[in-house]
Amino acid sequence: MSNVSKRIGLPVALKMRHDAHYIESLTTFSGATIGRMIPVENIRPNPEQPRKALGDLRDLTDSIREKGVLEPLLVRYVPREECYHIISGERRYHASRAAGLREVPCIEKTADDAETLELGLIENIQRKDLTAFEEADGLHRLATQFEYTHEDMARKIGRARSSVTETLSLRNIPEAIRRKCVEHGLTSKSVLLQIARQPTEKKMAEMLQRILQGGLTRDEARRERRDEQQGGPRPQPFIFHFEPETEKFKLRIQFRKSNVSREELISTLREILASLEESSETANSAVA
Repeated sequence: MSNVSKRIGLPVALKMRHDAHYIESLTTFSGATIGRMIPVENIRPNPEQPRKALGDLRDLTDSIREKGVLEPLLVRYVPREECYHIISGERRYHASRAAGLREVPCIEKTADDAETLELGLIENIQRKDLTAFEEADGLHRLATQFEYTHEDMARKIGRARSSVTETLSLRNIPEAIRRKCVEHGLTSKSVLLQIARQPTEKKMAEMLQRILQGGLTRDEARRERRDEQQGGPRPQPFIFHFEPETEKFKLRIQFRKSNVSREELISTLREILASLEESSETANSAVA
């Protein structure tokens, strides 16, 4: 007979409800006054959760099934709904349900909507669980719903004010371009900032396309932006990008001029091949 249905929360060895030292360490960390087991049916995910994607929960589910929940959820009671909302620990909550647990260890904390969002942001940022876009959306909600200044948010999450301002600037990227960034796995904040800093949606789309084609590095993007600000737009270099179906390699050739004919491209590739063959022959002669 399976033991899954009988397994609830922490392993017996930790004795969460009786070990004063364990509870003391948790309440000191969270500022809470209550640590106890709560039925999963009385817990709801936080509707303002900054993180949209929970990721693969299989490893966490297996761990909880074998060892129980080792880190309690942080929750708050919402009287109007007669249930608890998760402040932090949503992955643990979903994995616990998948593992068949009936109740989970929780720390209950008194918190308003602003503090709940703030704590969720802090936890996810510290764990590096948020994408750059999710972080930008969370900070935007703090600013618009709760009137936090950039200085307030920087102090709360332990970041420089300039970092908060940069992250919020990602909100300038239109939704269509944003979706395309996500679809292609473009997650680097430094690269996304190069897109966000373009003056128009058309320029943003062009920048994204060049990045996806392997035709623009971060440094090149910064240099182009600086040159455009100082002397206006200049012709873009022609870039040839090739990747075979086998994905064994990627080839990228950048020309100085903006227009290159098919014949010129073929001629250039032949020159490269000839140069490689010549280098190989020279090396073989030296060895002989």
